[in-house]
Amino acid sequence: MRSHITTKGLERATHRALYYSMGFLPEDLEKPLVAIVNTQNETMPGHIHLDSIAKAVREGVIAAGGTPIEFPTIGICDGIAQGNYGMHYPLASRELICDSIECMINAHQYDAVVFVTNCDKITPGLLMAAVRLNIPAIMVSGGPMATGCFQGQEIGYSDLMAAQGDVARGLKNMDDLGQMEREALPGCGACNLLGTANSMNFLSEALGMVLPGSTTPAASGRRIALAKETGIKIMELYKKNILPLDIITKDAIENAIVVDLSIGGSTNTVLHLTALAAEADIDFDINSFAEMAKKVPHLVKMKPAPGGNYPVDVHYAGGISALMNQLVDCNLIHKNTMTVTGRTVGENVTGVKVLNGEVIRNINNPYSKTGGIQLLYGNLAPEGSVCKSAAVKPEMLKHRGPAKVFNQEEPAVAAIYGGKIKPGDVVVVRYEGPKGGPGMREMLTPTAAIVGMGLDSQVALITDGRFSGGTSGAAIGHVSPEAADGGPIALIQDDDMISIDIPEGIVTLEISKDELAKRKASWTPPVSKVKPGSYLDRYSKQVMSAMTGAIFKK
Repeated sequence: MRSHITTKGLERATHRALYYSMGFLPEDLEKPLVAIVNTQNETMPGHIHLDSIAKAVREGVIAAGGTPIEFPTIGICDGIAQGNYGMHYPLASRELICDSIECMINAHQYDAVVFVTNCDKITPGLLMAAVRLNIPAIMVSGGPMATGCFQGQEIGYSDLMAAQGDVARGLKNMDDLGQMEREALPGCGACNLLGTANSMNFLSEALGMVLPGSTTPAASGRRIALAKETGIKIMELYKKNILPLDIITKDAIENAIVVDLSIGGSTNTVLHLTALAAEADIDFDINSFAEMAKKVPHLVKMKPAPGGNYPVDVHYAGGISALMNQLVDCNLIHKNTMTVTGRTVGENVTGVKVLNGEVIRNINNPYSKTGGIQLLYGNLAPEGSVCKSAAVKPEMLKHRGPAKVFNQEEPAVAAIYGGKIKPGDVVVVRYEGPKGGPGMREMLTPTAAIVGMGLDSQVALITDGRFSGGTSGAAIGHVSPEAADGGPIALIQDDDMISIDIPEGIVTLEISKDELAKRKASWTPPVSKVKPGSYLDRYSKQVMSAMTGAIFKK
């Protein structure tokens, strides 16, 4: 056992004494020491209940003959950080989470690890730690939040965002909004839409790193039972020496992309799957998203997509396993990839049926024949950009209009709510990339403002920042090279014409090469906005392009 280096031998008396001082028994140290990374905190609903999940994991580990040892790591709520200075930190925290787990696991030489997770950058940070450490590992999430109800109608997070615009336009008052606020998010769990949290948890099942049942509701006994099963299963993985790099392979990444495209997941998944592949040293081309989108149909529509269902609806329709079974039947899934069940993907999903064909559509009745995420290239984004095409209204799949340029998120939001953005415009928000932000802030607030002001069928938004899974509309992010690196997005001027063709994957700044070169010659890099020596300062100096997954330079 790896942990015996800290518990066995004459020279380890002090080590054993430290364990005994915490209540461990000598026989506990004879068993495999299983770390439980519990990301519970009181900052967000997705993590508020994770102590109960971790407790069930502990019970499973003990029942299966292991000794559980729990420790935490940080977790930032994207929702609370949204639209303010705090949003510089969530993406940057992904690397910090991964690093902190490496420190703890290697410093104490644990034999195996269970990751208890739920939200946004936390889940990908844990997955990256799993492949970096490559000791037996498994993940369990806290599950999706229940659907809210207001005046007899189902509502959720994205409905609340739209209501903010209704107030700004005078269609609702603050009292109406206040009542909705208290009903839209009814309890614990990852927010009730296909945001990054639920996207990454569902994709963790596609990757094979969680037990089937990723859609199981947060506030259910089945979620607790799933956690206990996870604690039991880690001991099986330990005994069989099944490691993360046996599970997270190139085929597994492609399976995750297929599921991602079929559900129209958050555009952040492009960042995180690309970063995970890099961490696992998998030869991976980000253009796989665009190539696979041509053949993977969009079968599941969840909020914030117009007319979308809620995550719990997908659970009751059969969940991700039922969806994957359909995709296996169509030869879109690598069915022989290993999973934490100790069985293959194909074995896991055999016989799992779709229970509601309106929620999980048949391959012959898709929402569209192509996937819900599109990569776009062109002279405005030579290295690429990303759009959640599943959340775009049909009339905005092609758009041409004059640019309205902002060097930060806040003035863009003020202009949208202030009525300065007109139908047909293309809002450009720049210097919000991984390096320039720094931290690549989510542009949920301006996109929500566009939707709220009733402009989502008339106005597009382009940014070198990124988007929340809660974003809808013609929103193109991850524009690379970013403005801070002197990319073409830094050279756009007000009223330049921009054309967007999402189906064809093209975004064009309609100026000549000579004019673009002239502007580039007079461009100067921006002055850093962060305190020298701070984490954000160090992050900005190490981070690479969004199209690399915003990973650190190696």
